[in-house]
Amino acid sequence: MTLRGRLALSLIIIGGVLCVPLVVARQSLRRVHDDIKVLREDDFRASLALGRLRDRFADVRSRELAVGTTNTQEVRSQLAGTLARAIATTDTLATFHIDSSTAAIKAALIAIGPLADQEFNAVRGGRTEEGDSISGGAIAAQFRLAERAMVVIESALRNRTAERVSAAAEALNEGQRVMLAALAVALLLATAISLWLTRSISQPVFALEEGMRAVADGDLDHKLSFDIPRHDELGRLATSFEEMGRQLAELDKLKAEFVSIASHELKTPINVILGYLQLMQEGIYGPLTEKQIPVTETLINQAKTLGRLAGQLLDVSRFEAGGGRIEPRPIKLPAMLDELERTFHVLAVQRDVDFRVTRMQQLPTDVVWDADRINEVTGNLLSNAFKFTPAKGTVELIAGPSENGVCMEIRDTGAGIAPSQLPHVFEKFYQADNQRSASAKGSGLGLAIAKEIVEAHHGTITCTSDVGKGTIFTLLLPIAVKTRRRTGALKVVEDGAAK
Repeated sequence: MTLRGRLALSLIIIGGVLCVPLVVARQSLRRVHDDIKVLREDDFRASLALGRLRDRFADVRSRELAVGTTNTQEVRSQLAGTLARAIATTDTLATFHIDSSTAAIKAALIAIGPLADQEFNAVRGGRTEEGDSISGGAIAAQFRLAERAMVVIESALRNRTAERVSAAAEALNEGQRVMLAALAVALLLATAISLWLTRSISQPVFALEEGMRAVADGDLDHKLSFDIPRHDELGRLATSFEEMGRQLAELDKLKAEFVSIASHELKTPINVILGYLQLMQEGIYGPLTEKQIPVTETLINQAKTLGRLAGQLLDVSRFEAGGGRIEPRPIKLPAMLDELERTFHVLAVQRDVDFRVTRMQQLPTDVVWDADRINEVTGNLLSNAFKFTPAKGTVELIAGPSENGVCMEIRDTGAGIAPSQLPHVFEKFYQADNQRSASAKGSGLGLAIAKEIVEAHHGTITCTSDVGKGTIFTLLLPIAVKTRRRTGALKVVEDGAAK
């Protein structure tokens, strides 16, 4: 599946998962709505009907009392109408099926009609005591029966309403719990899908970023840390990246082989030319004229420069091809510093530069280094310092202890290096803009070789500089190189054997 398809599918799934709580909430609200609708259309209307029935009973009672005091046909007719309305209200109340007591209420109302007629006839016939007896006896008994039945109905309606309200509240609470649970599950699923999607995208992106950084640092054989056989855009990008790395490695190998072959083949003709020039200078082929002597000396110097450049190119090619190596052995650090001081003293006098070697307290006496290679590094750094330091300037080598090792600083008061160029000074063939201040031009290979040698000793070399004030190169080296290691293209060799 492509990356776009994966994103689209994930968004659809997340959207669907987040819709589940909405569906659950809607179902719960519908149930609550149904319960409230039943309360409104059943119990509430039943309450209204029961209230109207009580009003009808009050009317029947007042009309019945009027029959005993006012012996008119009109009052009799009003009582009959009130009874009919009360019976109709009772029938309405019975439709809500609250309790069977509605039948007793209706029976009582029906019985009151004939009794009221008897009362009316007794009062009209002058039998007042008989009418009062009917009103206070049989009719009053029917009213009491109806009243007790209405109390029963009121209690039943109250209980039923309470049960339905409780059920609605429980349904609301249950719906809330289910909705929260569904929401929690939906959020967990959405989070899991989001994390999976983020990981499936970010892991290859970070791996590609790490790979690009490794390639930029020179590790052309770097392998990506995720499964490349992916059928999406990132998989194709990873395949292209590995193909790019493979081609760059091949090109780098071809370049190293070319430089190695070219520099090696150059040394032979250069040595031949230098040899014949020296023979000519010695007069083997006859004496030289005064004009030929300076020309011969210039040719010899240029041939030596070419030979030195070819040697550096050969060193670089060996490092890159894995043939460069160091051979650590015990050496006396004070003796090495004394030798450097003697070697560069003459150059300091010639350049009128103040040169000194400073030895800090607690400086280790014995170290295990490749003396020739470290001398090559320090000699190159000191030569650069003299090259860029004008007369009356200062060049200083400071050697002192550091954590588990030795720190050496080569300081000068020369032209300095611009901050934008400092990150590139250890690159092959790179030359800073301060070359115009140098007493002699360089090839741009010395610092690159120095970095390889220092890193082969498990050390580091750094550079700080201030334009117009000077430059400081700092070497941090362990006291002893004990383990075999390959840094860049240099191999550490123990006991004098190639590893």
